[in-house]
Amino acid sequence: MKTITVVFLLSLATTYLLTPWVRQLAVRMGVLDHPDARRVHTEPIPRWGGLAIYIGVLVGMLAGLARLYMLAPSDNVFLERALQFLGLLLVGTGVLIVGMLDDKWQFSAAVQMGALLLAGLVVQLFGVQIEGFAAPIGGKFSEAQWVPLGVWTIPITALWMFVVSKTMDTIDGLDGLAAGVSAIAAFALALMALQAADLLDQPYPNWLIAITAAAIAGAAGGFLRYNFNPARIFMGTGGAQFLGFMLGGLSVIGAFKTATAFAIAIPLLVFGLPFLDAAFAVVRRALTGQPIHKPDKKHIHHQLLARGLNQRQTVLILYGIAAAMAVVAVILFRKAIG
Repeated sequence: MKTITVVFLLSLATTYLLTPWVRQLAVRMGVLDHPDARRVHTEPIPRWGGLAIYIGVLVGMLAGLARLYMLAPSDNVFLERALQFLGLLLVGTGVLIVGMLDDKWQFSAAVQMGALLLAGLVVQLFGVQIEGFAAPIGGKFSEAQWVPLGVWTIPITALWMFVVSKTMDTIDGLDGLAAGVSAIAAFALALMALQAADLLDQPYPNWLIAITAAAIAGAAGGFLRYNFNPARIFMGTGGAQFLGFMLGGLSVIGAFKTATAFAIAIPLLVFGLPFLDAAFAVVRRALTGQPIHKPDKKHIHHQLLARGLNQRQTVLILYGIAAAMAVVAVILFRKAIG
């Protein structure tokens, strides 16, 4: 637990200290988010905050992995699992870079989708896969049998990584919203990993999940100092998709591996708020005949603003909803493994 706390604080401090420098870099490079009809802010705001978040996650993860290696230098299981997480971070680096380029040059929806799906395929080379799901036996939800996906593992995993990455990007519409929701999701995944490490006596990969999740939560928290309303910098497409990709990967390695009937519900609850927002957007646009990928100003946070709430009130309410869903996920997970 001490290592997890140190990783969290190290990532938080790193991102906190680097964000002003990244802001200056974005201004120099002309990477600014200009107001338009669907934006809430009224003046240009620098993007690329995702770079500071990424460095915070990188520093925290490497420090945590180094600490575990010192405790178990000859443990082959640890080394194999560590390569899995380093692979996730490596592919996540590519997601960040493509997203930062999108922040600068505004790629089409097709290019973004292709890049994320490709990342979802490549990360599977490191063993990050949804290998199956738990189905109730005889209609009893309390009992479950593991059903392998076989060849469907590859497309389903790629689609999952795309959906989580894209929904986290979609919800990044108010100051501090995506960063806060990411931190809440990361805390939930860390708690579940620590529970699994303790109750199931499975230190790997659960300690590694907890370390990575703590690094993500810390980096997102450090970024909130500059991103909460009134925001001085945005994380941009790169930051939002990087956070979503890393969290999606952790859920694949962790929650989906639980051979219980709760296995599918748990990650859906962890990412419940962005999933609900994305689902409503798809249905709304389909019913009105609009292209599904076309952005609008009718997301959940826009609806709350339209009812008279200010940005801070709206974000805090959505934090509460995300936290409530995360708590339910943690409780279900504990019941599943208990």
